[in-house]
Amino acid sequence: YKIGQLYMISKHSHEQSDRGEGVEVVQNEPFEDPHHGNGQFTEKRVYLNSKLPSWARAVVPKIFYVTEKAWNYYPYTITEYTCSFLPKFSIHIETKYEDNKGSNDSIFDSEAKDIEREVCFIDIACDEIPERYYKESEDPKHFKSEKTGRGQLREGWRDSHQPIMCSYKLVTVKFEVWGLQTRVEQFVHKVVRDILLIGHRQAFAWVDEWYDMTMDDVREYEKNMHEQTNIKVCNQHSSSVDDIESQAQTST
Repeated sequence: YKIGQLYMISKHSHEQSDRGEGVEVVQNEPFEDPHHGNGQFTEKRVYLNSKLPSWARAVVPKIFYVTEKAWNYYPYTITEYTCSFLPKFSIHIETKYEDNKGSNDSIFDSEAKDIEREVCFIDIACDEIPERYYKESEDPKHFKSEKTGRGQLREGWRDSHQPIMCSYKLVTVKFEVWGLQTRVEQFVHKVVRDILLIGHRQAFAWVDEWYDMTMDDVREYEKNMHEQTNIKVCNQHSSSVDDIESQAQTST
């Protein structure tokens, strides 16, 4: 899964990057933490103005991006999203991976003892996805892997399929702007859920593409995809982003 996830993120980002929107990789390098050990740090700019609802586009600049910083100490990761144009907006995601079917109800108890939480189960086979993202070739109910024999996933697959693992996510969204706070936080939680659902459906449906890869193989693939994606995204934005950031810092 560690390899499959890296493959899926790189390929998905490349597919979703078009007409100056998508994901620009700013930094991707090894990182060592005194507590978590060796890991990988990545910083990305996610351009998504056209994907925002009309009420959100009305209050953000035309060239709008979110900064993503991620520290991957697999099987534990931390991901943070911020925006220089919206200083009171942030998303914090902690992830833990375990070899079970989502049965560990206390996996985040030490991190969120006093936080009110809503638990949401994501079923990659049976949950509905936005119609514009649907592809039959990426539908786990129809896909069957030639290399692993896994699939097709039917109702109740979590109780009968092996091997199985769960990606546990603790997602905290903050947007401290009166009048928009609840609306924005609810919207972001829905978007995060949709992205996780779509991405993990793809990771499963692309298993024959990444199953035989080594970590060196997937890092090389990741590097190539990042270079290609940056070319698609950066040409339109590089100078404009610097100008807007400069203006934002001046007004702040």
